[in-house]
Amino acid sequence: MNNFDLHNHSIASDGLLTSSALIALAVNNGCDALALTDHDTTAGLVEAQKAADALNLRFIPGVEISVSWTPNADAKSTTLHIVGLGFDAENPVLAAGLNGIREGRTARARLMGDDFARIGMHGMFEAAYEFAENKSMIGRTHFARALVARGEVNGVGKAFNRYLTPGRPGFVTHRWASLGDALAWIMAAGGVAVMAHPGRYKLQKTEMTQLLGEFKDLGGRSIEVMTGSHSPPQFREYALRAKEFGFLASRGADYHGPGESHYEPGQVPLLPDDLTPVWSVL
Repeated sequence: MNNFDLHNHSIASDGLLTSSALIALAVNNGCDALALTDHDTTAGLVEAQKAADALNLRFIPGVEISVSWTPNADAKSTTLHIVGLGFDAENPVLAAGLNGIREGRTARARLMGDDFARIGMHGMFEAAYEFAENKSMIGRTHFARALVARGEVNGVGKAFNRYLTPGRPGFVTHRWASLGDALAWIMAAGGVAVMAHPGRYKLQKTEMTQLLGEFKDLGGRSIEVMTGSHSPPQFREYALRAKEFGFLASRGADYHGPGESHYEPGQVPLLPDDLTPVWSVL
């Protein structure tokens, strides 16, 4: 089994490392191939490709697209992430779609800052903005780091436990891309669509079955099985789901940076031998 890691982030979105440093870390950890999958942007791909070429590492262009999905008209929206792999980053359909998502991020962040001010925590937008290397990509993780820097919490995980999630200060509902649009953009660019860390979504089993069925019907071909966002029981659960739906299996650390991720690139457990890896089609 090759050591492919197909879910990682850089400072182009909410990671802590540059694309070049991420590539160097992957090589140090024995990766055979790496994908950079920043949130809603392909800004780090050129640097990553150059660094990978210099170190003789196979590089796979990627992106992680934010999606809003509801099981029915009466249900609340769930935010999902769809990873695109192996696409043409210059494709105008994909580029326009991602640009549309990014335009909404700053407006949401300002509303998040307003919500913190409501409870007496002023200046949070400005503080989070300083942590965003790519200012168009400001998001919850940057607010979490600002909360740590202010001494409000002692870690990014604690920030998400106390703030920034539904019902907690700093959380603002936002309408992202539709599932159909995200998959259409990826396929228009010649890429493969992967359901990122399905175990993270707070869905009932019947809703997850519905989601995976819709994802497949719309052209989705793979789900993440071995990921830093899954627990060992979820490794087994989504291996079974991959077989149930006939999905290719993906593997990725979902690495954001030192101290913020369970695994570094290349260190997630290998895929089970009885699953077909997504890189077989990349």
